[in-house]
Parts: sequence; structure tokens; C-alpha cells
Amino acid sequence: MGEAKRPTIAVFTKNRSNPAYAAARLGAERSARRLGARTMHYVPQKPDDVDEQIALIDAALAQRPDAMVLVPVHPTAINEAIRKINAAGVPIIGFINPFSAGGALAYVGSEDYPLAFRIATYLCGHLKARGNIVIVEGPGESVTSLERVRGFRDALRNFPQVRLAESICGDYLRDATLRAGGALLKSGLQFDAILAANDIMALGMLEVLDAAARASVVVGVNAIPDAITAIKAGKLLATVDFDAMKMGCLAAEAAIRHLRGEMLPKEIILPVQIVDRTNCGQWDKPFEERECPRWEDVVK
Repeated sequence: MGEAKRPTIAVFTKNRSNPAYAAARLGAERSARRLGARTMHYVPQKPDDVDEQIALIDAALAQRPDAMVLVPVHPTAINEAIRKINAAGVPIIGFINPFSAGGALAYVGSEDYPLAFRIATYLCGHLKARGNIVIVEGPGESVTSLERVRGFRDALRNFPQVRLAESICGDYLRDATLRAGGALLKSGLQFDAILAANDIMALGMLEVLDAAARASVVVGVNAIPDAITAIKAGKLLATVDFDAMKMGCLAAEAAIRHLRGEMLPKEIILPVQIVDRTNCGQWDKPFEERECPRWEDVVK
């Protein structure tokens, strides 16, 4: 008897520029390897490019994978491509960012609004409920950024003496943040703290501030290793765990469990955890050394 065919999981992420998506790919690979499957990765060369992701979905369908796990580059613009996946009968698991087309067997993610509300409230507490804050947003059509910014703004409304001084866009990318942050400092605006919708932008703002010999309290979102290093060094106040690697682990495992005939919950949502100097040791390791969560610990 020959060896049984290993199932193939096609993994779609948004770009190669954000380390969170590299972590998601790593998580998917680790779960697939542990469970006797293999992964094929489909990543746009141009970050978050709609047309390229649509073409990659077509290319993947031609390879006839057993299942797909997918982060959409846009919540609606790839809907027709998702309908093609459904029509082809390929099981699909959504993760990190939801999509609106329907057809996902399950969605693995974290709730962006609560985590943003929590980290903004934490920052206001650190400021003793007074000061001027700058928000650094992600891409204008990103579901995660829209929800995080909404959470930031709603939290600030609970602190009458905290003022939103400005909101700038860093597109979830370092270079875009350096440009937007540089322009902000040149404008002469005075502010006390920065709420960044991801860690890449938080670290970019720290870079801008260091170059200008300016000081500000900065928080981010994601708990990537470089953010933990910055927290340990006293440069970044805090971040909040939005663990794309864990989501990749669970999404791939969900796909494989479905292929084995198991029932899946419609949503698998990771808890909100603020990370600061008091607890950052739990996250103080590269993604390769972080553990995938046990299915039984997350899916009750």
C-alpha cells in the first residue's frame, strides 16, 4: 500500500511587508506539518493588491487544493473570487480579516473593537486622563483599522480632558508611517501620546520621534517580537495581543479537522490581552519559538 496522500491547504495572506502575515504563514505551516498536511502560500507581490489576490485564487483553484484558508486583501472587492471558490466546492476558512461574500466554514480572529478600546483606555489611564493624542490609522478600507480606530475614538470619549489632536494614516507600513509621522512633526503639532493601530506603525512613530529628539508615549497593536523588545527597552508603553501566528495555526487546523469530518464552530475568537512591562516575558520570543495554541484550549 502506498502512503496516503497528504491534504494540501492553500494559504492566502495580504503581503510580505507586515511581519504579522509572515507569522500567520508560519502558524499555518506548523499546524499543517503536525497534522500531516502541507501548505501552499499565495501572497501578492504588491502589498494588499486586489487584482493580484484574485489572480492568485484562480491559480490556486487550478491546482485543486483540498481546502483554503484566506485573509482577504479587501472585505468586498474579492467577493466574486470567493464565490468561485464556493462553486468549486473547495472548503474555505477565513482568518484575521473577515470577508462579506459568505461561504466560510469558520472564521478565526480577534475582535478589533474591544482590543482597541482596551488599549486606548489603558493609555488614558497612564496619562492620568488628560493630554493630546494622535491616532495612526491603517489603510482606509481595512476592516481591522476601521474597527480599531472606532474603538480608539469611543474610548477617548470617556475621558473629557483627553483630546484627539490629529489622525494620520500609516497604511500599516513602516515607510508610510515615516512619511506621515515626519509631516506631523514638521507641522509643529503638540501631542502627548500616540495610539497606533498596529505595531509596525507604532515602531515607525518611535523612529520618527527618535530622529527628531522628541518624546511621546506610544502604544500599538499586535505584540510582534520587535514591539516586545521596544517595551522591554522602555520605548513602547504597551501593545495588545492580536496574534496572527495563533490565528494561522487555528485556521489551518480548522481546515484539516473539517477534511477529517469534524464539525467546526462558526467563529474562533482569541481573547484580548494587553502586553506591557509587567507581563511581556510571555511574548518575549521570536515567532518560531512561540507555541501554537491547543485546539481544546480555544475551542470549548
